[in-house]
Amino acid sequence: MSELSISDARAELANAITRAKKKPVTIVRHGKPVAVLITPSLYEKFVESMEELEDIADFDAAASDGDPSIPWEQAKKDLGLL
Repeated sequence: MSELSISDARAELANAITRAKKKPVTIVRHGKPVAVLITPSLYEKFVESMEELEDIADFDAAASDGDPSIPWEQAKKDLGLL
């Protein structure tokens, strides 16, 4: 990952965007990261991955809560879907 200071990123925004197409660019202020410039497709992958991890965590929590599960066929019958 490459780094740019905020002032360099401001002065070279077009260049920073071009660099971000190849790999993420970290924007730093006083030597500390404050932002990352990435492509929209990489951002979407990150969001999808986070949502998948949240779904897995929710499933794990539901599976371990101790409530008895209801078979799918029974749930459909109870809802009048059969």
